[in-house]
Amino acid sequence: MNVAEVPQWITIVGNFGFPIAITIYLFLRFEKKLERLETVIIQLGEVIKESRKG
Repeated sequence: MNVAEVPQWITIVGNFGFPIAITIYLFLRFEKKLERLETVIIQLGEVIKESRKG
């Protein structure tokens, strides 16, 4: 089997599959970090609000 006989979709998956998988993995990790950051910012706002009351 030579290169001319390989279907085009196999070539596309071979060229772009790995970068797409890495992008999805990094996006999911980034999303979790953003959720944690949002939680911490909300807590910080509550602490600031409580410190201004007292």
